[in-house]
Amino acid sequence: MARHSPVTGRYVTIDVDGLEYKVFYLHNGQGQPLVCQHTAGCHNHQWRGLLEDEEITKDYNVIAYDLARHGKSDPPHNVEWWKSEYKLTAEHYVNFIVKFCDALELKNPIFMGSSFGGNVALQLALRRPDRFKAVIPVEAADYAPGFFLDWWRHPHANAAQVCASGVWDLMAPQSPEMDRWLTWHYYTQGSEAFKGDLYFYSVDHDLRKQLADIDGKRCPVVMMTGTYDYLTPPEATENTARQIKNGVYIEMTDIGHFPMSENYPLFRVYLKEALRIIRERTGG
Repeated sequence: MARHSPVTGRYVTIDVDGLEYKVFYLHNGQGQPLVCQHTAGCHNHQWRGLLEDEEITKDYNVIAYDLARHGKSDPPHNVEWWKSEYKLTAEHYVNFIVKFCDALELKNPIFMGSSFGGNVALQLALRRPDRFKAVIPVEAADYAPGFFLDWWRHPHANAAQVCASGVWDLMAPQSPEMDRWLTWHYYTQGSEAFKGDLYFYSVDHDLRKQLADIDGKRCPVVMMTGTYDYLTPPEATENTARQIKNGVYIEMTDIGHFPMSENYPLFRVYLKEALRIIRERTGG
């Protein structure tokens, strides 16, 4: 018997800093909007487990978009984008997310992102606490230098293979083999935008002197990191959360840098706790 997923996909056109983007997103559920950002160089496939989680989607409208240049979202349509190198900045990243939420008319969404998506969650809490009910930075920290590499597009390097191979080592050995290989597969497809994403991740994102300016009471910040993540080790996330007013840190055992795709059943245990904390702190 064929089974149809309840998840549906749509495009929305938004203008961000004078650039026109056709953004693809998947969504399912009802109630509180929960907007999800994939990791660098990847796409919204990573959130399929969450999108199809009946227990979560009965109370949350889960929305997972492809950032421009990723997955089914093209580069900007109104400029000759191929004539300049893609380097994602914190300002443009934040503006993109806010414009996307505005286009969907989302009221007080919760934002959750992983890796460079987790780092931008911190940027949102700092720059736009008025626009989000709460943020859940996953595998994130105030600073993550060293991953914007010049050799990424060297003709002797197969970026797709390097990207996917690096991903494999970031996952926990306890995660299901099928899910680890699927996460690996996602990354064989997304290498072109990866270097530009890492410009934000390792160069433009630096909140070491601004964490005290994030008010976790106004916009709750619940941070989560897996014990097998060596890019953003648990102690880096914990140290970041400790410097945020009312910041919360949850350590996820037996999971790595891609928790939502490498082991969703385990990740959902920690996610439910994060959502519980947010409900408790926001009154609903």
